[in-house]
Amino acid sequence: MNLNFFPSRRMAFYMAKLFVTRSFAVLLALVLVLMTLDLLGESGKILRVPGNGEAELWRYVSLRVPMLIAQFLPFAALLGTLITFTTMNQNSEVVAMKAAGLSAHQILAPLVVASLGIAAVSFVFNERVVTKATRAVTAWDDNDYKPLPPDSGIISNVWLMAGDDLVKARQVIGRGRATRVQGLTIYDREGNRLLRVIDAARAAQTAGGWRLRDVQIYDTAMNMTLRRPEMLALEGVEPQRFTLAKVDPDERDFTDLRQAIAALEQGGRPTAEAEAGLWHKLAKPLSTVLMPLLAAIAGFGLARSGKVLLRATIGMALGFAYFVADNFAMALGNVGAYPPLLAAWAPFLLFLLIGETVLIRSEE
Repeated sequence: MNLNFFPSRRMAFYMAKLFVTRSFAVLLALVLVLMTLDLLGESGKILRVPGNGEAELWRYVSLRVPMLIAQFLPFAALLGTLITFTTMNQNSEVVAMKAAGLSAHQILAPLVVASLGIAAVSFVFNERVVTKATRAVTAWDDNDYKPLPPDSGIISNVWLMAGDDLVKARQVIGRGRATRVQGLTIYDREGNRLLRVIDAARAAQTAGGWRLRDVQIYDTAMNMTLRRPEMLALEGVEPQRFTLAKVDPDERDFTDLRQAIAALEQGGRPTAEAEAGLWHKLAKPLSTVLMPLLAAIAGFGLARSGKVLLRATIGMALGFAYFVADNFAMALGNVGAYPPLLAAWAPFLLFLLIGETVLIRSEE
């Protein structure tokens, strides 16, 4: 067995260059098209708010582009590999490499190494940029694209139970004792019967509960709406109830998410979704490494056999099957049907074996 995966440095750089340039070209095209379609759908909502203009449109673009890059980078790597190998196969470059003594794994090795570098950059990019952009655009969207306070710790649309009462917080800002709520609604219930609906413009923690300001109370028994400048409510509800009621892995970096999981465990709350999201933060960037292996079937086999298109289709089908399996496993992990570790890593390991098997059976 020849374990020298890079017998020619020139050939390795050539293969890696083809893969990287084509993958990023596909990524650029995908992001441009999808961002245009997304902006066409959201621009009306953004401009409907008084005071919003061109600057807000560009802000939305700056927030959405990183999210699109993170989401479609593995797709771009898959298509980039297919384009690279299909072109090389049609030009008989793969035949020439094999005639020079290179095996399929030696041809594929530079692409795997390049995809490892892309995966590392993708992980850092997700942690530093994408999580902040996701948190900001989600809070902005939930606020109907109205101006938001300049605070990075905003959590939007939080629901929780306080006894029989159902509580909705439109925005939760800050942590610990400094937690404050914008747009609080309390559905005051007794059993299954709704007694009052309490709306407050803002709320802050105080001794004995939460102090609500600019309060509007709808009494269902009297069918009347009362207004008060302030009132005390939600006795015994700790700030952590709001900050931990909604733990979205896409909006938190790896360290922050680990701390949130520890807090959820300490409070006896379910952690399956957060733990699956934590492991998926590692598995998702590494999915880029799978794409050259799954799409490699397009590069092997004689072009004159007339099966280049069929091989490219098989490679594309394998890649998209991985994304379907990954989303399905994560959905099962989020509801607790799969263990979080299995939900995040099982599709990756399964398709790693499938890709290697297809490569060996078809070429080696």
